[in-house]
Amino acid sequence: MSRNIRESLDDAKAEDVLSIDLGDKTSIADTMVIATGRSNTHVNAIADRVLKACKAAGAQARTEGMPQCDWVLIDAGDMIVHIFRPEVRQFYNLEKMWGVDRPDERRVG
Repeated sequence: MSRNIRESLDDAKAEDVLSIDLGDKTSIADTMVIATGRSNTHVNAIADRVLKACKAAGAQARTEGMPQCDWVLIDAGDMIVHIFRPEVRQFYNLEKMWGVDRPDERRVG
């Protein structure tokens, strides 16, 4: 299922997609994916694609935040997907909370 979700994020043109392995950090899920949509409409479209990918894989996913589409959380069992508008992602900064750098903050070399 994780491959279907990642492909759906690519298909929907999600930006700054980051995958965090939660194996040693928590038991709530195996993986957390954080992605950005350019607007509320884009966040909604990305979330819709991810939900369809979950359904196609035979998984039931629960969602939070669909009416506003500032931040949509999709709980797909072993994978949690967060889809943010840019300023909301920056405000909550989940990458820092889970101990990883944002994609644009990673140092190369």
